[in-house]
Amino acid sequence: MTVGMAILQPVVALAAWTMVMWFWLYGTRIPAMSAAKVDPEELAEDPSISLDNLLPPQVQWKAHNYNHLHEAPTVFYAVAIVLAIIGQGDGLNAQVGWAYVGFRVAHSLVQATINKLNLRFGLFALSTFCLMFLVARAAMALF
Repeated sequence: MTVGMAILQPVVALAAWTMVMWFWLYGTRIPAMSAAKVDPEELAEDPSISLDNLLPPQVQWKAHNYNHLHEAPTVFYAVAIVLAIIGQGDGLNAQVGWAYVGFRVAHSLVQATINKLNLRFGLFALSTFCLMFLVARAAMALF
């Protein structure tokens, strides 16, 4: 692997995890929608109808987490790519990238299964500290 590129491994790992959550989301949501006799066309036509009100919370937790994987992780993807481009994606930065991914996967598992808010927040905070560290490292290298 080229110098600085190790941080791209956790990038791909998190993208792959996001796809796992997609399968888990639809693997639970489609049967739940069928059981609840939800009409997808009615959902599309009436914005006041919410699946949060129609499906069991345990089903929606996976959907909420899938959405969360498209929020803060986008900053991770951007900063990791910057670090790789400038040759700073190895060593400690790559290790912190893996820690970020580990905390995000743990956050997903908690949210999708038991959804304990205090535990979720703790994992989210730890992942955010990793992200802040990577942003600071990229800023120090570039400015």
